[in-house]
Order: sequence, then structure tokens, then C-alpha cells
Amino acid sequence: MAGPSLRPHVHWAQRHRELYLRVELSDVQNPDITITDNVLYFKAQGHGAKGDNIYEFQIEFLEPVEPKPRYKVTQRQLNITVQKKESSWWERLTRQEKRPLFLAPDFDRWLDESDAEMELREKEEEKMNKMKIESRVPKDPFKHLKKGYLIMYNLVQFLGFSWIFVNMTVRLFILGKDSFYDTFHTIADMMYFCQTLALMEILNSLIGLVRSPLIPAVIQVFGRNFILFVVLGSLEEMQSKAVVFFIFYFWSIIELFRYPYYMLSCIGIEWKPLTWLRYTSWIPLYPLGCLAEAVCIVQSIPIFSETGKFSLALPNPLNVTIQFSFLLQVYLIALFLGLFVNFRHLYKQRRKHLGPKKRKMK
Repeated sequence: MAGPSLRPHVHWAQRHRELYLRVELSDVQNPDITITDNVLYFKAQGHGAKGDNIYEFQIEFLEPVEPKPRYKVTQRQLNITVQKKESSWWERLTRQEKRPLFLAPDFDRWLDESDAEMELREKEEEKMNKMKIESRVPKDPFKHLKKGYLIMYNLVQFLGFSWIFVNMTVRLFILGKDSFYDTFHTIADMMYFCQTLALMEILNSLIGLVRSPLIPAVIQVFGRNFILFVVLGSLEEMQSKAVVFFIFYFWSIIELFRYPYYMLSCIGIEWKPLTWLRYTSWIPLYPLGCLAEAVCIVQSIPIFSETGKFSLALPNPLNVTIQFSFLLQVYLIALFLGLFVNFRHLYKQRRKHLGPKKRKMK
């Protein structure tokens, strides 16, 4: 004949709308918790006062409750939340007047009726205040238009840089190193389009359409456009250099992760692998891209010195010529300072999105 079933220690507390039960069982397995005819039935395997056994109990509630309890299992206990059918304060938990021996008040969560009413009023006031604040915030009539514009902008840029990356990759596999030397003539038109369109990123930040800081956007967009339009676009001798391939390739790889990340963010979607790539790929790619740009400038300095292109001759009596090649040497220093600024900004962003999450205090 089977002996009496083992009952765990159960602690309870209440609010006007909910009941809380804390079952003192650790390492709970296969919990079976149901409410039928206003009676809660509990059965589970766990470690309690009588060791590792099957524990069970039942409680007939004083007033009607909802038949679907919620529960959460932790390593040391099991917490059950039961919703009352009507918001009210009960004089006791069970229908029977005598409290079961296994049941005791949960003093960690216990409140008197007056304290519970005050807590309820505070929550309702907080909810009302939040609604008032939200109602005071003016609704932006152009919200959906702005979102649509940002989605289209990021989509167009993603497609443009994807075309550049795929085209260069296919040519590299087919032609090998020979593809290095005609990259500009094959890719330049699309790169011109994408980098001209990128000027909108400065405007978007300037007018507050996006929350990105202005200075990193200015450094990246104007730095790339200086290399593309001034150094490469104005010197035919530079357009057949192998360094052009590496500049375009590093630029396009970075944007393959950046633009789809922002596009999905516009519609409230976060894909964790893409987030990781967005805030990790820049670590090797930005220095490599900066190095390729620096090599490009170093290779162009003798050409600008020989041709005198963009050099500025001051009128007499100064009779001095400011060589553009000298300005390029100054720009080399600014290039690495800009890399430091962008690195600092992206490192902060990486810590914000990928750093350890702070745990909320219960």
C-alpha cells in the first residue's frame, strides 16, 4: 500500500489581482500544475525537505481564479502566479478555514491590504502619467515618409556596393591579378554613384533624421570622396594602379554589413549575426582600407609634384607656389587622425551593442 504523498513547503502572498506561490523545491523536473474547479493541483520531481522525491499538493482557493496559472522554475525554487477572476483582497488563501501545515505566508512579498492598495494606486498613477507624457509628445506626421526614405536609401546603397563587390570578386576569379589594373575603368561609375549618394548621410545627421554623430560621417564621406574624385578621378596615371582594387574592395565589404543593418533597424528588426558583423568587421577592414588609401596618396604625390596639378601660385610680391603634393602630405596625417576618431566612435558603438548586458535588480 502506497504511503502518504510528500508535500513541499509552500509560501504565499497576494495582491488585489494576483496570488503568488513559492514552492520550496530545488532542481524541479517535469512539473505538472493545473487548476480544475478552482483547485490547484501540483506534482513534480524535485529536491525538498525529504530529499529527492516526487512532491505534490492541492489547494482549493477561497474565491474564483483563472484556470491558467503561470509558473517559473529556478534552480532553488518554483514560483507560481495565479490570476484572480475579480480584483479583491482575500482574508485567507484557502476555502478551508484552517491553514494547511505545508502552507505559510511569504514575508518577502507580504503586504497588508492598505499597503497593497497604495502600491496599486502608485502603479495606476504611473500608468496615467506615462499616458499623459506620451499624449504631450507631438506626433510626427512625416514619420512613415522618413522611415520609407531611410529604408530606400540603405537598400539602394546596399545593392550598389553589392554589385561592386560581386563584380570585383568574379573578375578576380576569372582574370586573377590582371583584374587589379582595370578596376577603376570597370567599377568607377558605380562607385561614383554610391559615394555621391553617401553625401546624404551627412545631411541626414545634420537635420536629425538619424541619431548618428555628424563628425564621423563627415570624416568618412569626405575622406572617401577626396580619394575617389580628387586623387583617382583627376589622375589617369593612378587609375591603372593595383591599389585601386584594394581601396574599392575594402570599402564595399564594409558596406555589405553596414547598410543592411541600418535598413533592418528602420523596421525594428535585429538579426544578431548581422549586428555582430556590423560592429566587428570594421576592426580589420578600417585599418586595411586606411592603409590602402595612404598607399594611394603616397603613389600620387610624385605625379602631382611633376604635373603641378591643383598647385596654387600666389601673386607677386610673394611669388610663392603652394604645391598640392605638400597638402597631400598634410592630408596623410589627417587620414590617420580621422581613423582614430572613427575607431573611437565605433568602439563605443560596439560596446553598446555587443558588450555584456547589465542585469536588472529584482
